[in-house]
Amino acid sequence: MENGDVIESAVGGPQTAVDKALLLVRSLAGEEREIGVSELARRTRMTKSTAFRLLAILQRNEFVERVGSDYRLSAHLSDLGSCVYGPTTALIHDKLLPYLVELYEHTHETVHLAVLHGDEVAYLNKIHGHRAARSPSKIGARLPAHCTGVGKAMLAFDPAAAEIAARSAALPARTEYSISGADLLRAELARVRESGIAFDRQEAALGLSCVAVPILGLARQPLAALSVAGPHQRFDPARYAPILRRVAYDASRAIAAATVRRAVGSTAGT
Repeated sequence: MENGDVIESAVGGPQTAVDKALLLVRSLAGEEREIGVSELARRTRMTKSTAFRLLAILQRNEFVERVGSDYRLSAHLSDLGSCVYGPTTALIHDKLLPYLVELYEHTHETVHLAVLHGDEVAYLNKIHGHRAARSPSKIGARLPAHCTGVGKAMLAFDPAAAEIAARSAALPARTEYSISGADLLRAELARVRESGIAFDRQEAALGLSCVAVPILGLARQPLAALSVAGPHQRFDPARYAPILRRVAYDASRAIAAATVRRAVGSTAGT
């Protein structure tokens, strides 16, 4: 979300208090910084008193946190997100966090951990680099898989999901560099499948480049993906391919072992 954008209700007719509270949550979700009540009221077209009252209710129910006089989303929403994506995603998030941190320590660039959700990617975690480019990726956010490095890394090893993405009536182009045709996407995924690495060259956002690798399960199904991203004008994606491959290999072994342990524990408990 760009600063100054106004959040509109998705449902016509008079807004209820619930509608307005959800607008506040959506407005906060589009930012990686705390926002003051005056700015939130302006964005959502509420009076300041209404916004303040609803934020107090959201805070009391642990949906937002207050930082000084500003507000941000609460970490409690991450717990709710794990309910949406299921226990496997929670396992991936917990077990792969150390590998995301390791990737950051080697690169000091922005790194991501994402999973495939239909024809979109859902970002489970992100660590910002020292010289990060403006990016649409945010923890909990979703983007079209075919426009992102992490998405292409996973689609290449998931034929069913790849075909759904390729058969879309019109692949949404986020930038002039986005893949916007089924045949082009199939050819790109074939290259990713052969090399095991995917690139995003200003396809998700202008000025942003990315390199990604999949985290594969025991049956070589994509469980998640890791990526390194940076400003296009100075970022050389190929430079980070070797460290990505190594970290992804270690991460794949760790998640496979954790999956087996969980399956054995589940069987033992029956």
